[in-house]
Amino acid sequence: EDLIPLPEGSDVFTLPGRSPLGLDPTSGEVLAFEDMEGEPVHGVAAFMAPAYTQNHRAAFVKREGAPTLPIYAYTAIGYRDGQFWVAGQRVDTDQRQDPYRFDLDVIEKEVRSHLKLMPTNRVTSQLERCALEYGCRAAQNFFLGRWEAPLPVSIACNAQCVGCISLQPDGEFTASHDRLKTPPTPAEVVEVAMHHIHRVDACVVSFGQGCEGEPLLMGDLLIESTRLIREATSEGTINLNSNGSRPEIVSKMVENGLDSIRVSMNSPREALYTPYYSPRGYTLDDAKESLKVVNRAGGFTSINLFVFPGVTDTEEELDALSEMIEDTGLEMIQLRNLNVDPEVYHRILPSGSVQEGMGTPRLMRALEKRHPHIRFGYYNPPKERFRAWRAEK
Repeated sequence: EDLIPLPEGSDVFTLPGRSPLGLDPTSGEVLAFEDMEGEPVHGVAAFMAPAYTQNHRAAFVKREGAPTLPIYAYTAIGYRDGQFWVAGQRVDTDQRQDPYRFDLDVIEKEVRSHLKLMPTNRVTSQLERCALEYGCRAAQNFFLGRWEAPLPVSIACNAQCVGCISLQPDGEFTASHDRLKTPPTPAEVVEVAMHHIHRVDACVVSFGQGCEGEPLLMGDLLIESTRLIREATSEGTINLNSNGSRPEIVSKMVENGLDSIRVSMNSPREALYTPYYSPRGYTLDDAKESLKVVNRAGGFTSINLFVFPGVTDTEEELDALSEMIEDTGLEMIQLRNLNVDPEVYHRILPSGSVQEGMGTPRLMRALEKRHPHIRFGYYNPPKERFRAWRAEK
């Protein structure tokens, strides 16, 4: 019941130096498949399309000399009845990043048009690289004039996440993006935001992207940009994607018109959060306080929960998530797969943290039973949607 056909737009990877595990069809014994006709056999895994979250990870045994895996999520995959199947589920019906909705020729045309319209804007220049070089769906959606527009602003970060996609200083594996080199001015941010708001109904403009550091380190820029956008219009949803490290800046942003926040975390437990984030100058309690600040002001709160079956779906995590929901007034959990070599993650966590989990679907059902108001998803909703959700409750 945890399997679905491989979603369109997903990738399938070999796992070099890793023997796949499977069940002997006669005895039911777990076996490692090492070679075929003298040639080594490699395990495989799926990297699912956006809006899908894994229920179980690929099973393998690491052979001597196997390289560290790059920053992707490794979902269990199998083949039967003429098609591939994966241990995953769709957690958001929103189609804003479904691969079939993106035509590269149209995107390139729109990029050229926007660069003529805003030739010196550093936000637009960064989004050009994201759209064409990195294939970022959010950046592509900005140029296509739909849904959510990214507003990258930060060149630095106050955390050193194990799975950071924009900086990997030790060289064990390579970051998939380069960070923004120079911060933009408030005028540049506002130009991009207002262009998107005027162009798109019920849109979202978001600070905090994978191609930058932590936006809250650019506090004055965020506050002033938010103020100027709200002076110009009450339309559009202003959202902050963040580690939530500076609740005092979040409070000032709320005063100037911030509508929603999404705080990223791998776990609501300090013992697991700190080894992954290596926070500098803040703690998990600061991240939770940022959620409370927005909640008290009537804004919408969500977390970007990095899902890792065997950690995220344990009884301990269920209780910790439940406690955080009660404490912060959290309204939504966005379920994103944790992109990291599983053994790297094992290595940095306290002993015993990785267990046999209940599975992501069961975790979701248990949370819904305890907190009927909680929503699950993958994307930041516009205020028109989250207000409708509240009205339903």
